[in-house]
Amino acid sequence: MDVFSRTFLPAAAETAVPISTTSRHMPVLRRCVSPNERTVLVARCQRPDQPMQGDYLLLLTRRRLVVTQETILWRRLRLHLNSELRHLDHVTWTTDPRAGIVELAVTAIDGIRERFLIKVPDPGRASHIEALFSYAFLARPLDARSTAAA
Repeated sequence: MDVFSRTFLPAAAETAVPISTTSRHMPVLRRCVSPNERTVLVARCQRPDQPMQGDYLLLLTRRRLVVTQETILWRRLRLHLNSELRHLDHVTWTTDPRAGIVELAVTAIDGIRERFLIKVPDPGRASHIEALFSYAFLARPLDARSTAAA
């Protein structure tokens, strides 16, 4: 079993993503991530600017951010965002533990600003997700940060 497979399901279970959801999204995610990438976070999310567009699944590794969308009516899957972290700009996240929400905002390489809301059941989980974002986005090697800033 490769690194991605070994780390994906525990990361999904940590945020209570149902196995049925992970199974549906797995073929799309598999095409975007290399087998030796370690999963940092898997979470269901929503886009606050388009609340009726369906469910989204966010996958974060040390090198890549992938977001897939499942449409409401036909339950079709599509790739919404697939980007290396070094190609993302103006990455911010905010946590509201009382509301149980973590918001991630990124600007993709095409200049489009994306916002994703992750709902969490308890405040401890929100701070854990915030720590995972810090780990992935702030702990990048110096050469990757300087490349992203250029």
